[in-house]
Amino acid sequence: MQNITKKTLTVDVDGHILEPRNTWKEYLEPKFKKRAIEFVTEESGEVILIDGKPLEVVRNRTALLGGIDHDPEVLLRRNKILTYEDGCPTGSYLPDERLKVMDKEGIDISLLYPTVGICWEGKVQDAKLAAAYTRAYNRWLVDFCSYDKKRLIPIAHISLLDPFLAVKEMKRAANDGCKGVFISPDLKPRAMRHFDHPDLDPVWETAQDLNLPVSFHVVVRDERSHHYFDPTSENAYRFGLFDFSFLAIDVMAAFTELLSLGILEKFPQLKVAVLESGANWISAWLDRMDHKFEVVRSTTPLKQKPSDYFYRQCIVSADPDETLTGAIVNHMGDDYFVWASDYPHVDASYGVLEEIKTNLSGTSEESQQKVLGGNAIRFYGLA
Repeated sequence: MQNITKKTLTVDVDGHILEPRNTWKEYLEPKFKKRAIEFVTEESGEVILIDGKPLEVVRNRTALLGGIDHDPEVLLRRNKILTYEDGCPTGSYLPDERLKVMDKEGIDISLLYPTVGICWEGKVQDAKLAAAYTRAYNRWLVDFCSYDKKRLIPIAHISLLDPFLAVKEMKRAANDGCKGVFISPDLKPRAMRHFDHPDLDPVWETAQDLNLPVSFHVVVRDERSHHYFDPTSENAYRFGLFDFSFLAIDVMAAFTELLSLGILEKFPQLKVAVLESGANWISAWLDRMDHKFEVVRSTTPLKQKPSDYFYRQCIVSADPDETLTGAIVNHMGDDYFVWASDYPHVDASYGVLEEIKTNLSGTSEESQQKVLGGNAIRFYGLA
């Protein structure tokens, strides 16, 4: 591996915070406070209530929402003694402590995403409440990042249940300093609309006009996006590996839907980031899409090959432990790849910057500079 001989500005494009348990009670507008997201203790243990409805997937496992550097087997056991905070390192909810973690890890800038916020959307179909939840979180996150606006970068959470409210919040959040938006890859949080539904055009147009990259990221929910197994069945635990791995497919599917339905054709300045699904798959997938496009091009709104839109408007985030990242970067070009820590989640670890550097083996110093930070700075306008 080539050594990087000069200072490389490193950007973690997908770090997470763990929202303090009172975030929504404190930041929701008064009319919604009685419907706040809250943590409550029941006989079986701690549960999160979303508008009064329990989030079953983390019932008595709230510590699993964080969990970095913990034994995951302990967190998975539904030990009712454990609470949310047992999985929360201080760097996940205190900005000064987050900077200490970043310093130790060698990370200059972190783009920050929610944790509880990636769990609740499937539970909420009241568009006004969903928008209020996002406003509350986004306001809290901006306050968190105000501790160091150059190093802590807020990415706004946007609900698509009401596109008008989504546009309104995108504008407000951008004015507050948010540098991108996160949307769920699922259909239910967009009222079962496909991405080419005319109601969503103002969302893409606003993101384009405000230069706010749209990010797809994995989400956690009670209702799976597939029907391979019943998560409530007695033997559902057998599908734990399947379920965890499948989360990436939801992101890949949303990206494929957006591209294939012509959103990037219609909005040529819209930027899209594909997160927490790995990056080593992207070359083979674009090859496949390009090949199938030649067969069905008359049925699509695309005027160019699918890969052309990716190269023009997208980036994809590599996981630190992917072993072919260097080869894929050399094969496709170094302008389209970034990396992420996923701190402080249970499947994250420390020392990831050195891991991604190792897996960029065989790339040039210039390419490493781009992947480790330069591409993110350009894509998100962080200069």
